Amino acid sequence: MPQTIYLASAEGHTGKSAVAVGLLEALGRRIGRVGVFRPVSRSAEGDYVLDLLLAHATVPIDAADAVGTTYEAVHHDPDAALAVIIERFRAVADGWDAVLVVGSDYTDVGTPTELRFNARVAANLGAAVVLVLGGRRSSGRGGRTAYEVEQVAEIALGEFRGEHADLAAVIVNRADPDERAAMPALIAPHAGGDVPVFAVPEDRALVAPSLATVLAAAGAQVAQGDVSLTDRNVDATVVAAMTLENLLPRLVPGALVVMPGDRVDTLAGVLLAHASPAFPSLTGVLLTGGLMPPPNAARLLDGIATLPIARTELGTYEAVTAVSGARGLLAAESPQKTADAIALFDAHVDVDRLFAALRVHASNVVTPLMFEYGLLARARADRRHIVLPEGDDDRVLEAAGIVLARGIADITLLGNEVAVRSRALALGIDLGHARVVNPFAEPLRERFAEVYARERAHRAVSLELARDTVTDVSYFGTLMVHEGMADGMVSGAAHTTAHTIRPAFELIRTAPGVSVVSSVFLMALADRVLVYGDCAVIPDPTSEQLADIAISAAGTAAQFGIEPRVAMLSYSTGTSGSGADVEKVRAATALVRERAPELLVEGPIQYDAAADPAVAAAKMPGSPVAGRATVFVFPDLNTGNNTYKAVQRSSNALAIGPVLQGLNKPINDLSRGALVRDIVNTIAITAIQAQGRRVRREQP
Repeated sequence: MPQTIYLASAEGHTGKSAVAVGLLEALGRRIGRVGVFRPVSRSAEGDYVLDLLLAHATVPIDAADAVGTTYEAVHHDPDAALAVIIERFRAVADGWDAVLVVGSDYTDVGTPTELRFNARVAANLGAAVVLVLGGRRSSGRGGRTAYEVEQVAEIALGEFRGEHADLAAVIVNRADPDERAAMPALIAPHAGGDVPVFAVPEDRALVAPSLATVLAAAGAQVAQGDVSLTDRNVDATVVAAMTLENLLPRLVPGALVVMPGDRVDTLAGVLLAHASPAFPSLTGVLLTGGLMPPPNAARLLDGIATLPIARTELGTYEAVTAVSGARGLLAAESPQKTADAIALFDAHVDVDRLFAALRVHASNVVTPLMFEYGLLARARADRRHIVLPEGDDDRVLEAAGIVLARGIADITLLGNEVAVRSRALALGIDLGHARVVNPFAEPLRERFAEVYARERAHRAVSLELARDTVTDVSYFGTLMVHEGMADGMVSGAAHTTAHTIRPAFELIRTAPGVSVVSSVFLMALADRVLVYGDCAVIPDPTSEQLADIAISAAGTAAQFGIEPRVAMLSYSTGTSGSGADVEKVRAATALVRERAPELLVEGPIQYDAAADPAVAAAKMPGSPVAGRATVFVFPDLNTGNNTYKAVQRSSNALAIGPVLQGLNKPINDLSRGALVRDIVNTIAITAIQAQGRRVRREQP
């Protein structure tokens, strides 16, 4: 059976899903195959908590298979429902190393009965229980004192002991900041001397409802403006029941403004205030009474409105009442909220102590998500400063928000500061700790122009030409790295590879002892991580270049915790083939052995002999690389690029890269189709490369 952890709450609205995603992320860093199971759910199709957690599990599983039974079944026959839960759990969990079981949500069954039922399920699954207590009153009005939380803990812990469940830890979530410090000491005697107790403070951004949630509560539909902005948080509600002059001072950041639909003058004023840097950025406008501005006024508003404007049939009082009752949900579609939840968990829960109580043991298997988590953890351990030139790309802004929230790196974005920060606010992204630099602003433009003209004097680059060149974001970002104002650069979401790396060739140049810049992909398979190179830069490398690629790729592998065993790939193995292509690989292998005698390298070798132990035993017995290769060096770009894509698609591998290697300072390129996740990973990789460079520089 897998290591089983049961996350239970004593009541509803404790923010259990935020704790769950933080715990699941922490498990993913330590254990190979981590699954998720919901013993009781309304339905697999409508369970937003399950959807959120499945996105962070390290094993693929259909939502329907991750559910035990329904609330209706529990209410009808609890014993029969428990038997079904156990049967379905064992059917899916046997192949996992660990499973996080997330208890019910108190939506359909009386609280005492439901609490006891969760305790029974945990005991019958043999799970270690992490109990989540709410730091706010069940009515949602105000925070609980430490003594009030203690009383809830005493009752809940009694229920779990009564069902012989194994309590491992207690987490008070959404704790009142003024009361939080006293909670662990008060609860610990009820939990038991060895049971750790943690208190996580409330983060208002996590519990604030999105505009989409609020509009749904009011039965409203977006009639004008940018529908994509409805995932922004509603941090306040402002009722426009007074003149514009008196309303304007009452506007606050993130507010939803509620007003009758026939108040055209007030609506226009609110939209202009939102567009003005002198006033706060709003989240949306809700027009009541089923009314909308007349056609001519609507045409005028179209020209100034990106802010979502929605309409509801409710009157103003009824709309405000509905809006006030909307609850914020941590959902899979909210990457910024998810990042904030994980960062909050990491900051206030001692994971090592928690895992010791849970008896969680690390796994030798490395899954894609484990590798990702490892990258992020290494980047966080020694934060570097990364410049992102494409500050006008929404994906880059979203990735920057996640990187900052999780402490992965410090960030500089290039672009017009007002435009960049306004767009981030519109998207609900917190860039408060980011630096935004305008490439056209002095004095940096002039300083960089002088540097570029000096570095390219041999190409007859004048200062006047340099002034124009350095305003290009790729050149400006590269110059920031060149001048030590940033440790690395990540670009390419909206620019070609050539546009991204040309400035690096001109300014950063190659590291000592390296003759060519090349690339690798980190291929995270189901149970291990391999390195493929070169798949993106050099079309037809010579023997000397292949040797350089192999040595650089081995260094990259070691930098990311992969023991380098290098396979120099060809269409034949050992001495079985001949021809110019094979001889090129054979010569490259000899050069690698000469230049880096400490490396384990084999070549020429076919892919199957390099990767499959059974084939290796037949084709190249006794080789320390054959059948165990971790670094695969392809003879040309055509072979490498096609192979990595074939493996990626056919085995559902996570391909991270291209990671550029051989440069004197880290610059990395993105695919123009990069997802936010890809950008975050590449920022982490660049930060780790910068860490490695600093270590080498500091060595005697």
